Amino acid sequence: MTNYIQPLNVIRAVLLPNSSPRYSMIRKCLYYLKLFLIITLSVIFIKGCYNFPNQKILSSKSQVIKSKCRIIKHELGESCIPLQPQRIIALDETSMEALLALDLKPIAATQPNIAGSIIPKLGKKAEGIISLGKNSQPNIEKMVQLNPDLILGFSLSSEQYKLFSQIAPTVTFNYIQFGWKDALSRIAEIIEKREQAKKLLEEYQQRVEKLRAFTNHNLKGKTVSISRFYAGNQFTEFRTKYSFPGSVITEVGIPLPEIQNQLTTNENQPLVSVSLERLDLINADILFIVLDPGAEENFKKYQNSPLWQNLKAVQNQRVYTVNSSYWIFGNILSANAILDDLFKYLETN
Repeated sequence: MTNYIQPLNVIRAVLLPNSSPRYSMIRKCLYYLKLFLIITLSVIFIKGCYNFPNQKILSSKSQVIKSKCRIIKHELGESCIPLQPQRIIALDETSMEALLALDLKPIAATQPNIAGSIIPKLGKKAEGIISLGKNSQPNIEKMVQLNPDLILGFSLSSEQYKLFSQIAPTVTFNYIQFGWKDALSRIAEIIEKREQAKKLLEEYQQRVEKLRAFTNHNLKGKTVSISRFYAGNQFTEFRTKYSFPGSVITEVGIPLPEIQNQLTTNENQPLVSVSLERLDLINADILFIVLDPGAEENFKKYQNSPLWQNLKAVQNQRVYTVNSSYWIFGNILSANAILDDLFKYLETN
């Protein structure tokens, strides 16, 4: 402090003798300048002393927060999620069923926009899960009220991610239909149930191998087609080998019609639309008809067409109607449900 004050005294002694008539006025100015310097230096000193421990406290708090969560990297960034999340919201039934398969029931989930919901088929396993409405318009107010500690969903937009991240830590992955096994493994990694996921996939593979042995012996040379019918849509479609059901069918060793493979140009093409005039595109030895809720009328229009009667599966009575709630999108539970249908319809005929 004296280092700043001494020069002022020297200036005063040299330039202004005590007898000067201006001495009194200058003395007052020097006094106020000295006072200003003292106050300024005091403020700087006090502020520095205050900030140092305060920064340590903030840093300490930050370390405590980080120690209670894990950083998970995903397609839209990274999120710090609880070490053991218990109040999870699933933004689609695909992630919901993966969580259920890993014995962690989400508190709430959305339902498919068009396809049927798998919840009724899951029975008690999904009992008590609160509905948040459709995928496209989840009930945000209800989400906030539920106070989740993790929000999980596939293929969120950046806008959705920013919105949901304000409610709770949010993790999202791109949904690749034929890559559902990788999706299960990634979800298992998030909730630290890798070994359980590995076991589930091993059990699934054992069922696939059993069915493959049957199809190789009894259905050699046969083809299978998967056609989905919508409510209020005049067209149908066939599901390609890059679709969720197509990947399961391919695994068990039953090929899709060659014409369908020719029309499938890349792995981002899970379906190809089919008009009534092009029913030949779904022609196969075995035909699975996947119905959405309310799609019966549209399906009847195709059944009443003379072209329908020319299909091999129709002539051989190998047309089977199945539910879109687990045949169109899904994960391990849906894949096993498809295997159930394949065992049921293929082994008994």
